[in-house]
Amino acid sequence: MFRHTAALIIAASLLLSACGTAEEKTSDNSTPAGESTTKVQEEQGNSNPTETGEPGTGVPEPSTEDSTVTEEEPESSEKVSTEEKVEKTYHMNENYYIKPNDEASPSKVVLLTFDDGPKEEKMITSLIDTLDKHNAKAIFFVNGYRVKSHPELLKLIHERGQIVGNHAWDHEDLKKMSNAEAAKQVTDVQKIVKDTIGEEPQFFRPPFGSGNDALKSAVKKNGMLYMTWSNGSLDWDKSTKDKPEKVIQNVLDQLNPGSNILMHELPWTVEALDELLTKLEKKGYSFVDPRAIELEAR
Repeated sequence: MFRHTAALIIAASLLLSACGTAEEKTSDNSTPAGESTTKVQEEQGNSNPTETGEPGTGVPEPSTEDSTVTEEEPESSEKVSTEEKVEKTYHMNENYYIKPNDEASPSKVVLLTFDDGPKEEKMITSLIDTLDKHNAKAIFFVNGYRVKSHPELLKLIHERGQIVGNHAWDHEDLKKMSNAEAAKQVTDVQKIVKDTIGEEPQFFRPPFGSGNDALKSAVKKNGMLYMTWSNGSLDWDKSTKDKPEKVIQNVLDQLNPGSNILMHELPWTVEALDELLTKLEKKGYSFVDPRAIELEAR
């Protein structure tokens, strides 16, 4: 009897010992599993916002996206600030010459302008390529009916960093219209240009240089500087057609400090432009940025 009881006690002790060992092993195994699960959850919690960049996660956007934003946004901001920070260092006098506001700015400058566009992508691209080669800005005075037909060409001029001017909706003599009709020729161009590129022109040139006090008042009311020109290339005249050398000579013959040079989007002018700008530079002239010109003549 005693032996039987002792055997039962020993068997019970061995069973309890085995159970305890199994529990310890189970407990040892559960801890890393729990840690692994937590680690995966933390990694997933960090990776999702990194990939999606969704707002409201409370997790900052990843460094790669941050760096992308840092690289792209300042570039855009810099472009805007460059346009806004162009100091007004020049003004136009009553004879349409461009004059420095003080001695700190050079007087040997010319203003480059092109009328009656936009017409053809090839010519516009070639003109702007040449302007870029010489680090020059120009005013492209556009007609509203042409913008309506080719808004993409207006966008091209603007996106290439050149300046858009208002040349009335139709290329007609505004002095022969009623004051209301002439004013509409001005405001309709302001509207279509703003609708197309997001900005209104700041410069106005009437077709044929023909205007009156009522037109000048309408232009001023629309925040623009009214101008004709002081140096005509005569590239529109039949005597100059297909003769780029004549375009160049006509400009040089009338050249003075502050010349406001009138040209057009024409094949022979496109061909003449590079040599013309080179000759002007050799004579010590530079090209005024239109944005540096005050919008009030004096």
